Amino acid sequence: MNQQNFYIQQWQREMDKKQELLTITMEECGELIQACSKLIRFEDDRSPEDLSNLQDEAGDLICMIELLKEHDLITDNKIQERIKIKRNKLKKWSNLFNED
Repeated sequence: MNQQNFYIQQWQREMDKKQELLTITMEECGELIQACSKLIRFEDDRSPEDLSNLQDEAGDLICMIELLKEHDLITDNKIQERIKIKRNKLKKWSNLFNED
């Protein structure tokens, strides 16, 4: 195998890893969405397992976010900047931060 083919195969393996990472991250986002939805839909009949599932799915997604950082797809600095922006938007447009 010549050097060019070696680098092409190495690049393909890296792309396969990134595709897998992004795919699993999407799946975990969907699972967290589903856990949130169930808590809303079954609010009157909520079980400890439902809350535990929310915790589990949030943890799984945070794991994937950490892996995105480890693979240099996102950075802590940009995430922290974005958190500040989102919190400010929520303060303006939601009731999550109202001082009652």
